[in-house]
Amino acid sequence: MSAVDGQWHRLDARSIPSAGAVVAAPALATLLVMVVAGAGTTPVLITFLIGTGTVLLVAGAATYQWVFYRYRITEERFEQRLGGLFRNHRSLARDRIRTVDLTAAPHERLFALTTVKISTGAQGTEATIRLQSIRRSAAEALRRDMALGGSTVEGSPDEGVLSRLEPKWLGYSALTVSLMLVVWGAIGSAVGSFDQLLRKWGAFDALGDAATSLGVVAFVLVVAAIALVVGVIGAFLLSLEMWWGFQLTREPGALRVKRGLLTTRSLSLEERRLRGVELCEPLPLRLAGGAKLAAVATGLQQQEQNNKQPDSKVLLPPAPRPEAWRVAAAVLRDQPFDIALTSHPSAALRRRIGWALLSALAVAVVVAVPAVPGWVPATFAIALVVLALLAGLGFALDAHRALGHAMDERYLVARNGSAVRRTVALQRENIIGWRISRTVFQRRSDLMTVGATTAAGSSLYRIYDVRTGEGLALADEAVPGLLTPFLERIAAEQVPGSGGERPPN
Repeated sequence: MSAVDGQWHRLDARSIPSAGAVVAAPALATLLVMVVAGAGTTPVLITFLIGTGTVLLVAGAATYQWVFYRYRITEERFEQRLGGLFRNHRSLARDRIRTVDLTAAPHERLFALTTVKISTGAQGTEATIRLQSIRRSAAEALRRDMALGGSTVEGSPDEGVLSRLEPKWLGYSALTVSLMLVVWGAIGSAVGSFDQLLRKWGAFDALGDAATSLGVVAFVLVVAAIALVVGVIGAFLLSLEMWWGFQLTREPGALRVKRGLLTTRSLSLEERRLRGVELCEPLPLRLAGGAKLAAVATGLQQQEQNNKQPDSKVLLPPAPRPEAWRVAAAVLRDQPFDIALTSHPSAALRRRIGWALLSALAVAVVVAVPAVPGWVPATFAIALVVLALLAGLGFALDAHRALGHAMDERYLVARNGSAVRRTVALQRENIIGWRISRTVFQRRSDLMTVGATTAAGSSLYRIYDVRTGEGLALADEAVPGLLTPFLERIAAEQVPGSGGERPPN
């Protein structure tokens, strides 16, 4: 069934009880706890009246939206009309639509409803239209009609499932530092919220006694170990909710990602918007042999602030590295990551060793403040400085080993990073410019950083600390003619008596 009929449609009537269920569930849970705890009749009655009033208020707002909200799809536009006293009419040209995102929260799944988010990929609220709680079958029909911008795309022989989650992959997700930070942040927020209650129970006094009996160093190590274990477990549970049921499929002219345990999500991305892929390997994940894969595509909005869900550009959750390579090849219908990378000169290593030494010096200065008066044992301070130095040197060696670049007929490949190693394969035909930078220290070592600009992804992908001649030659070969005026100025500057101006650094 096609959603393109030119008729105005309402939201589904089940959106009214669905909205009421969002506030009814916690209200009932609160009442149940009060009854079990033996609260008096008056507090229970007051809580019941407040909960009932809130449910009716939310249901009334949902009813208002159901009565006055309309949407329709024509051959050329997607239109939205809402409001009773004050009408608001918005529309998006279908050929400007970049992504169609389907999300079903638990209360929506209970009523077989789905929320549809249609975006042109531009920033701002005017670039996105959201249909809150429509029938699941209608949402799927709308996704099929809108995902390709109204164009007709023939199927390809390699359509179907490109990748599907294996339960053992969730172990890789547990090593995701960003998820651990979310867990630790939630725990810290809870501790701050229940500060008085914890003091009343004597939790802080117990921690102080434990620190006294174990010693500061041992206490810090124990707390760090507990935090690490809790972070890993919390990250595993979050990844279970986010990635359960993950499936990457190729449809006619588009890629589709489906995932989610409690809140399901489906994202469609046109393949003609794809400009490459990026392999991301955070250090804990890399040590375990895992990696993540993301799309470099036009029209993808960046992750919203405070949004715990992964970016819409993610094509593969944390998984074994060979699986990430395989999926990248399947998505691109090419194998750019199989190209042997050119390593970078030893001068780049010396720069990173210098940064490591400066970092160790900074740690030494910070540690000396409590160590000199004797507030911290001298052996602990020395050990901390030595550890910082060894860690810095290790990161320097690893960061230099990660540097590399290569190019074939279709793709420019660049790799960098130690704490987070990133390898990007970017289509040469979609490089629209170059950003060349040289610091004072790079000029002394005959190095430069070459950045390829494109209207996709993060817009700029850098090749760090490459030889000056090699970097310019690479850029000129990748996009012939784009750097020619710049190279001619350099050549003119090298000819004695040419009178050419000195090119900017």
